[in-house]
Amino acid sequence: MPIRILAEEVASQIAAGEVVERPASVVKELMENSLDAGARRIEIRIANAGKALIEVTDDGCGIPAGELTLAVARHATSKLSAAEDLFRIATLGFRGEALASIASVSRLTLISREQNAEMGRKIVVEGGKLIANDAAGLPVGTLVRVENLFFNVPARLKFLKSDLTEKNQITQLVSRYALAYPQIRFRLMQDEREVLLSHGKNNRREVLAQIYGNDLARQMLEVELEDEDIRVRGFISPVGISRSNRREIVFFVNGRWVQDAGLSTALIQAYHTLLMVGRYPIASIFVEMSPEMVDVNVHPAKAEVRFRDADRVFRAVQRAVKRALLAYSPAPQLSSSTWLSRSGEAGVDPAWEMAYEANLAQMEVAPEPAGKETVPQPVQLPVDSLPLLRVIGQVGAAYLVAEGPDGLYLIDQHAAHERVLFEKFMREAGKEIPSQALLHPQTIELPPQAAELLQTQLAVLNRWGFEVEHFGGNTFRVRRVPAILSGLDPLIIVRSLVEDFEEDETPLQAEIEARVIARVCKRAAVKAGQILSAEEQNALVRDLERCQSPRTCPHGRPTMIHLSVDLLERQFGRRGSR
Repeated sequence: MPIRILAEEVASQIAAGEVVERPASVVKELMENSLDAGARRIEIRIANAGKALIEVTDDGCGIPAGELTLAVARHATSKLSAAEDLFRIATLGFRGEALASIASVSRLTLISREQNAEMGRKIVVEGGKLIANDAAGLPVGTLVRVENLFFNVPARLKFLKSDLTEKNQITQLVSRYALAYPQIRFRLMQDEREVLLSHGKNNRREVLAQIYGNDLARQMLEVELEDEDIRVRGFISPVGISRSNRREIVFFVNGRWVQDAGLSTALIQAYHTLLMVGRYPIASIFVEMSPEMVDVNVHPAKAEVRFRDADRVFRAVQRAVKRALLAYSPAPQLSSSTWLSRSGEAGVDPAWEMAYEANLAQMEVAPEPAGKETVPQPVQLPVDSLPLLRVIGQVGAAYLVAEGPDGLYLIDQHAAHERVLFEKFMREAGKEIPSQALLHPQTIELPPQAAELLQTQLAVLNRWGFEVEHFGGNTFRVRRVPAILSGLDPLIIVRSLVEDFEEDETPLQAEIEARVIARVCKRAAVKAGQILSAEEQNALVRDLERCQSPRTCPHGRPTMIHLSVDLLERQFGRRGSR
């Protein structure tokens, strides 16, 4: 095939693929243009998850009427003029690709008016072609309307996630920028519903309350550190609040949202031994430094940066987070009451339980040196029925010891009870689940994206013994819970259910219900540290024996460890002695 120059239209669409990956990418580019223009108010309107409409309005400095058509041309920018400027960029945009890329895959309307201009100007670009250029009246500022995104590249539409996922991506993005720029008023409307409104009072904790709710915002720990020409600020969650993934770890460098594995590692290392394995903090960290210390021109979407002295930046972040954790969350001391409580009604101290479970999760068996006789390890148990077990007792207020015809069984009481409850729940599918009405209905406020998720799953919850209703905005009212959960805090139950939803998955309805019930059972199951009577121990083991999949909990964690007679004989040196 001969070499030839690509047509301008094809080249534009290729460039757009690097910049405009999904509707949230468009929102990000347009918001950053508004921020660079000095806007104090930014309003974003979304329809049909951004595929039908994305409209961003600001009160910034505006674009001169004579430069409006130039603004949508490729590589047209007011942010830099020479290659040397790339190493001291203080603005969010600089390549001059965003508007041109968006216009090449949508119908774009751009209206803008400068401060001293009597009239504004309006242009319309469709698929990269200018089709209108007229005078227009509007207040000082800029309005960008993007309609029919990807209308001329339908293959790109097929790669988008569900509408719920795309809407949550936009909500999460705007929330992060509202937190990074608390002095600016952000308003996000999704399908004519107000999802987020920050008041622009330069109070980050107030914005946190808008994003996460008042309760969590009050508990967040403030981070503040100045190390010569590096400043680290932000908020982190205390050790008692964590998530099962890293999605809520957010970094801004000089006002730019970045994704940097080194920064994330520095933050997580600051929590070392304080969080259980597989748990991650909530964090919004803002790093400020001289523009010459950071290279922002290393990623097509400007999502990554390169530091001149990366180790120094990572150390500053880690030190700032550690300082905040020590100041607000001193390390708990294990007193004699901790151990005495193991035989009392109070149960195990939560700090002891967290450290104990974290240590267990990190324990690994070291491989035997070559040439030595290897000790047989417990074999992977098949997922089938259990033999009849004789309960011997309880160890560490967390594990049951039982004897079977083929050896010894150590049973995790929490995981085992999860499995028992899960199968009981699933057997009730299609029937009326016993529920308990709350004496006083309780109200819960959720982050915008969590509220959107919960609203889509209300029917599922209500089928399984809950009665949760939308109470306006991001607020919900809990009226009933399954009878099995009547002794637990209903607000904690609902929050834990929402936290476990995965936005990027679109499972079948039956899978959604199974996931919800698994989370409910996790909350209702007996906990490690809870002392069981002999009758309760026997009842739990008998129930486990009747389960279809007794060897794992609903989340896939093993419920038991099997130590065969052969293994015990080898450990005690009895093999071959007869």
